[in-house]
Amino acid sequence: MSDWVLALHSSSETLGLAMVSARAPLSSANVLCHPMGRALTNALPSVLEEVLPVSEWPGIRRLAVATGPGGFTGTRLTVVLARTLAQQLQCPLDGLSSFLLMAPRLQLELPAAQRGEPFSIVQVLPRRGRVAGRYQVRDGWNQDNATCAETDLRELKVPVLLDDAEQPAPALTMAVDVGCDVLQLLRLCQDRHASHASGPWDAVLPIYPTSPVGAV
Repeated sequence: MSDWVLALHSSSETLGLAMVSARAPLSSANVLCHPMGRALTNALPSVLEEVLPVSEWPGIRRLAVATGPGGFTGTRLTVVLARTLAQQLQCPLDGLSSFLLMAPRLQLELPAAQRGEPFSIVQVLPRRGRVAGRYQVRDGWNQDNATCAETDLRELKVPVLLDDAEQPAPALTMAVDVGCDVLQLLRLCQDRHASHASGPWDAVLPIYPTSPVGAV
């Protein structure tokens, strides 16, 4: 039985899954992106099985999941599945924000002189305001596979709802690229597996900067 590292990302309308052998290079990863929308509720386990058959699930050695911010239902379902698998398989689980995962590629939009310095990622939510997190990406960007090692990537402030008067700068607009972002998630998971970092499943929770209660 192989030793698998598995990443799940559903903070947008597209479900992203990526897996690789724990000892294999990231270039050999299997990445699957499925536009799902509301179908995610019923289809998540079957799509996961497309990437990794149920018979291979006991070989999962570490999991990672994008915790949002993102769609309430999609993010919650994937986090619940990841927590359940990690608990049942007794393997570590890493929860990382979707903004952190996109930070390495978005920072290329900054002027060259500002790269390597802290910047914000901002998302405008209709009728709910703006959500922002703060990030720093050092010299670790890999253009070939669009990833960045954890030692070169920092989340200085988790995504939160901004006050109307707050104007973070420099600021970049949130832009999901599920294929790139789930590969980044897998890279960070693989790094943590190699360093034997702890990963308690019960500490991984979805990020909800605004309450879904009362959403229109």
